[in-house]
Amino acid sequence: MQRCLTTILFSASLTLAASAAAAEQDLAEMSAGQAARAIASGDTTSAALVETLLERIAAAKSGNAFIAIDAQGAREGARDADAAMARGEAAGPLHGVPIVIKDNIATSGLATTAGTPALKGWTPETDAPVVARLRAAGALVLGKTNLHELAFGITSNNAGFGAVANAYDPSRFAGGSSGGTAAAIGGRLAPAGLGTDTGGSARIPAALNGIAGFRPSSGRYPQAGIVPISHTRDTAGPMARTVADIVLLDGIITETPTALEPALPAGIRIGVPAAFHTDLDPETRRLAQAALDAMEAAGVTLVPLDMAAVTELNNRIGFPIALWEAKRDLAAFLAEHGTDRDLAAVADEIASPDVRFVFDELILGDKAIPDAVYQDAIGNGRPRLQALYAETFARHDLDAIAFPTTPLPAQPIEGSDETVMLNGKPAPTFPTFIRNTDPGSNAGIPGISLPAGLTRDGLPVGLELDGPAFSDRHLLAIALAVEAMLPATPAPR
Repeated sequence: MQRCLTTILFSASLTLAASAAAAEQDLAEMSAGQAARAIASGDTTSAALVETLLERIAAAKSGNAFIAIDAQGAREGARDADAAMARGEAAGPLHGVPIVIKDNIATSGLATTAGTPALKGWTPETDAPVVARLRAAGALVLGKTNLHELAFGITSNNAGFGAVANAYDPSRFAGGSSGGTAAAIGGRLAPAGLGTDTGGSARIPAALNGIAGFRPSSGRYPQAGIVPISHTRDTAGPMARTVADIVLLDGIITETPTALEPALPAGIRIGVPAAFHTDLDPETRRLAQAALDAMEAAGVTLVPLDMAAVTELNNRIGFPIALWEAKRDLAAFLAEHGTDRDLAAVADEIASPDVRFVFDELILGDKAIPDAVYQDAIGNGRPRLQALYAETFARHDLDAIAFPTTPLPAQPIEGSDETVMLNGKPAPTFPTFIRNTDPGSNAGIPGISLPAGLTRDGLPVGLELDGPAFSDRHLLAIALAVEAMLPATPAPR
């Protein structure tokens, strides 16, 4: 009798443990929109969601996705959110939903390091406007995420705060520079968050971690309070596991509707630029082609394009604009925001060798961009690039163009700072991974990376859609439609 009772109790405890684990997993899998609806309906609480995510973050600490976790602030915010909900006083469409913020975006009361040692002591007095708008909509800041130092890279191999591990394989890099935000969302440590994008910094890590990452048209989001590289190229960028969440965050930031209807496939015309589909990793090529086939099968019209001229023109203007502006923009930001550091002091403490080289040689050193080269790039080259994009979209009556976000999946952290292997040959890491995302960045057009599936080794691959300048909401409607045509991306194992 005693043995039977013990067996029954043991079985019951296993069942309860399994149920608790399943409930935790269900909460962690929720999108931001689903979480907001569950909190509003009483199916869960903000406190329960915050605790679930904090427990998962503690278990995944070695991944270096976070520079700082505001556990106390998130718990207090969740209690306040639940109390307000009980009173029928919801703050907005993200009421009680925890999100993460890249650590180069100012957050009141939380240090904003930009991933560099010199700024460890800087705690902004006010939120950047993009953060303030999300908080006003009810969002809670769970923590600040790691990044490539000063956002100057695409791996997030940060020597000062540790390399960010990929959500799907911790031996591989997360991509950058918004690697921490992408890894946290892909790893089910947060439902959504903010990165930044100068040449692909939201879209590249989104692609490598199996999530969606959006770069809005340049100037569409307020840029104040974000540690800069280039005022011409920089923008904040929402990141999430679903396009609906991207639409939600975009609507809050731009004060437009927070939901959209998907575009009708039969009315969508998408260009396929050959220049962006060359020299791809075989698995990337396979998944990209499968995505194109799925779109065509659903009724989308695909239009072959060349676009080599876009790539050639972009290659002549990208670095001159970014590096010339970085010297002026970062210096002005440090002075304006009372960081107690000037440009030289920040550069002197840079920990990551690749970023130190850029500052020592290309920004502050003898190889810095001459004024005349910058003026030609910003006054002649960039307008020509923008005109070439506009002409391409108009001539072919395109809603968007489609291409693999990166030419290959995430690569090993070890040994990847300078080169990676692509199709059996060493290739320079930075220009290889930024090859497809950078042209649209310089042109200032909107782009979104969608998860296109997993390689046979279980690594995510992204498909990017770029649209004409300021067609952001139409592009998001197209992305909603295309997302439904692509395979669902499973959670990391």
